[in-house]
Amino acid sequence: QVQLVESGGGLVQAGGSLRLSCAASGNIFGIVAMGWYRQAPGKQRELVAVFPSGGSSRYGDSVKGRFTISRDNAKNTVYLQMNSLKPEDTAVYYCAADILVGIGTPSRYWGQGTQVTVSS
Repeated sequence: QVQLVESGGGLVQAGGSLRLSCAASGNIFGIVAMGWYRQAPGKQRELVAVFPSGGSSRYGDSVKGRFTISRDNAKNTVYLQMNSLKPEDTAVYYCAADILVGIGTPSRYWGQGTQVTVSS
């Protein structure tokens, strides 16, 4: 079984910063990609940032230049540094990872979500 455990959400004023972490554990043969999505009330879940193994990171248009995704492959952990936060960044942030538990195709796993609230 695979688990993704997130941490680092909270309440911050506009212009502030937060850092999210997500650690994957369990029966992991390999991690194809790790990333972050978010969902605000009444809106669809959207891509924030993704970091594929052996590839370049990719960001949603609304966070480019403000958020930075990074990975520690040795720890199976992905981070999201969020700077210059805006009230519209308020959402539940979900970690996602495409993980191989054996030979075959990867499966997508999701974290439980962490709330980020940005006050104006």
